Amino acid sequence: MNQRQALTSFAALSQETRLQIIRLLVVAGPEGLAAGALAEKLEVSPSNISFHLKELEHSGLIGAQRQSRSIIYTANYESLGGLIRFLMEDCCSGHPEICAPAAVVATCCTPKMEEKLQ
Repeated sequence: MNQRQALTSFAALSQETRLQIIRLLVVAGPEGLAAGALAEKLEVSPSNISFHLKELEHSGLIGAQRQSRSIIYTANYESLGGLIRFLMEDCCSGHPEICAPAAVVATCCTPKMEEKLQ
């Protein structure tokens, strides 16, 4: 990921609803969620969710696929991973102990977002 792509991603994530959408889609996994389900979970209107989904899709952080009458949105894990790598690529400066806390994976798999939204 280059700096321009990172800036586009950060711009897309710098809004509360869009950040919540990303977090929900990460939790949903490869099955993703329909726009209506996202709107319902976040308690926003269909037009509001569509606006935010368009911004996230434009940034490359999510993907969309038509399934019958619904559009299913999924997190683009490759882009999200690229953004994390972009942030961390120069963090250690030859001192890996600096980055060790950020590299801990155990806490990333807890369903914290679902608990907050229920």
